[in-house]
Amino acid sequence: SDKELRISPPRGDSIWKASELPTVCFVAGIGITPAIAILRAREHLKSKGYLHIDYSGREAASMAYIAELDEACARDDRIKIIYRYTSQGSRITKKEIRDTITAYTNANYYLCGPESYLDVVISALKEAGVPEERIFEERFSHAGGPITIQMQHESAEQIIGPDALQYKAQELAILDGKALTPEEQVKREKHPLDRWDEIVERARLAQFPTATDIFVTKYFGLFYVAPAQDSFMCRLRIPNGILTGWQVRELAQLSSSLGGGYVDVTTRANLQIRNIKASSAQNMLIAIESLGLTTRGSGADNIRNITGSPTAGIDPYELIDTRPLCLEMHHYILNHRELYGLPRKFNIAFNGGGTVSVLEETNDIGFSAVKVFGDPVLKPGVYFRLLLGGATGHGDFAFDSDVLVRPDDCVQLAGAILRVFIRLGDRTNRQKARLKFLIQKMGRDGFLKEVEDEWGHPLLRTSGVNFETPVRADNHGHIGVYPQKQPGMHYIGVQTSVGRVSSDQLAGIANVCEKFGSGTVRLTVWQNLIISDVSDEKLDACLKAIKDLGLGVEASAFKRGLVACTGNAGCKFAAANTKAHAIKIADHLEARFDIKTPINIHLTGCRNSCAQHYIGDIGLVGVKVDVAGVFEEGYNIFIGGGPGEKGKIAKEYACSITVRELLPTIEDLIACWIKNRANEQETFHSFANRYDTESLKKLARG
Repeated sequence: SDKELRISPPRGDSIWKASELPTVCFVAGIGITPAIAILRAREHLKSKGYLHIDYSGREAASMAYIAELDEACARDDRIKIIYRYTSQGSRITKKEIRDTITAYTNANYYLCGPESYLDVVISALKEAGVPEERIFEERFSHAGGPITIQMQHESAEQIIGPDALQYKAQELAILDGKALTPEEQVKREKHPLDRWDEIVERARLAQFPTATDIFVTKYFGLFYVAPAQDSFMCRLRIPNGILTGWQVRELAQLSSSLGGGYVDVTTRANLQIRNIKASSAQNMLIAIESLGLTTRGSGADNIRNITGSPTAGIDPYELIDTRPLCLEMHHYILNHRELYGLPRKFNIAFNGGGTVSVLEETNDIGFSAVKVFGDPVLKPGVYFRLLLGGATGHGDFAFDSDVLVRPDDCVQLAGAILRVFIRLGDRTNRQKARLKFLIQKMGRDGFLKEVEDEWGHPLLRTSGVNFETPVRADNHGHIGVYPQKQPGMHYIGVQTSVGRVSSDQLAGIANVCEKFGSGTVRLTVWQNLIISDVSDEKLDACLKAIKDLGLGVEASAFKRGLVACTGNAGCKFAAANTKAHAIKIADHLEARFDIKTPINIHLTGCRNSCAQHYIGDIGLVGVKVDVAGVFEEGYNIFIGGGPGEKGKIAKEYACSITVRELLPTIEDLIACWIKNRANEQETFHSFANRYDTESLKKLARG
């Protein structure tokens, strides 16, 4: 109004009134926001009273409001600002407060800051005899939300544009007296997507990035993987993991001419090209774009490849084809710049209900198809259950949010969830920056309410709704020959060597899919390939052509579910050579056991869990083992994990097992299972979870 300003912080309202009396603000952290509002209102209301702001915080150069405060002081000698920058957050002494009180008689005092800060200020004011009616306070915790000022104003310092969400989130962390992580600081200095010229210049000079440039270069899908390899790895984006034959052929040629002569199929149904020289970085990115593909945002703090059911559109049991949704989500991300401002990486998956799993429960957002029937309100048909907060590397599957989503709403709802994550996710601690930690902090109901507000629509709750879940996915159905829903057609699951495919093999696969199928190649989260639309008449010839490439469509129980990350042969974080060890383990077990029930063995080189060791029947995570002062490659062993209906995070079985000890240890486990299982149908997962760890160890030792 013309006479007063109403300030609405998290708890209640405070009123600042235009007055000839001095106003003294003691503020800390984000408490500077209402002080700025008072400054602006004072000028708007043409108040002639003195204004004194005593601000405690960190890093003056990062404060968005410093320039405005300094300009106000320069043009009006009745305004005074004191900055108290500290390395330990907001601190002020009672002596400093008494000195300020002495300078201003009969003043009004406005206080805003953390409780520990205000306790000191209020105590000093009362000791100085300041009456309570002249003290106006608002408290917040360091975990509290921002303070909203109900006042319209124009400011040159306002943050606008597509990057505003990210920068405002960073600003709030700074104003709260916290330090941004080095990654957030470098993103704040210059958006990583605005660094194309730097990539071009380094390629011209044949130089790799250094320091924080290594991080920001990942926004373009380029990973400098030294010291494991003195080269780049390039990761693509392939929505739903589906490529055309000609794209596959050109990627084979690129991997040969600019890479190391091979590609890796990843656990996000994606491809990685390795051994790229510094001078080839720009040419690789341009060549990939010319194929109608992109690498943008495939690494660092971005939304990773959008995965969908590998047999989408051809599976006899699916409820919905996920291909259109994955493609729509893919292009939604590419065309919304603000979605490249996340505080941490993010995974999204669509499960249409087919028999080949996409592991949607391991994602930050998982859409899992169900069929609704007999509901008086909801129209019968296919909806998606909304799963949230999956991060198996942190020991959690996504939880069922009890929300149903119409297929047409999935992409927009995902966008709303992402924007809430951008606004409120942690930018001061990367170990607590994934979506699951934000949900834990806000509570599930609180988070969903925030999503509703962002989206602008009420969420559909599953309470009382009748729906059918899809048939149970076959976690080993990605290898072999299977009938499609199209009569007379088959899809063929092709086994790779834990994801590794040579350039020649990849080119051969392109020829096979065009000659015998419909010209498409599908990638799975199990690091394998699927060739679809092979007719009865062409089936035998197609199988022979695949075999001639040195690839197979049959695998033992141990190799059907074998998954391994890159390992220390190509990743600086890995402590063990996972791909080589995976093949060695499978070969060893094949020679000793003839079993029909498949078993999933996952090997990951480090705690980042790219191969998702927590969801394996047997999960191995690489570690360095101290053997008489010499560090050797080894693993920690986890058992009893499983996705889907099993929904179980593996439990630790043994620690610091050297590679030399690994084979006999796993052999003993398998032998123990075969000998003591209830019947031939009992899976290793079920068997391992019937025993506590110590009992199982005793049983395995015989």
